[in-house]
Amino acid sequence: MAGFVNRENRVPHYQRLFQRHDGVRQWWKTPRSKYMLIPYQFMLWGGFAGSMFMMTRMLLGHKTWFSKN
Repeated sequence: MAGFVNRENRVPHYQRLFQRHDGVRQWWKTPRSKYMLIPYQFMLWGGFAGSMFMMTRMLLGHKTWFSKN
């Protein structure tokens, strides 16, 4: 716990950052946002697209990803 005693107070910095009216969503404002949100969105929309693809194939009677079985 000794490392936190002389730590810089970042609260005013983040208050200015998040209360700025610049048209950017709150979750995209920090510098690390793109490293967390881009993989998340890739997995989210990739899973959705895969689900739609397989539901369409199941409607057509195919139970595998790419073959006609």
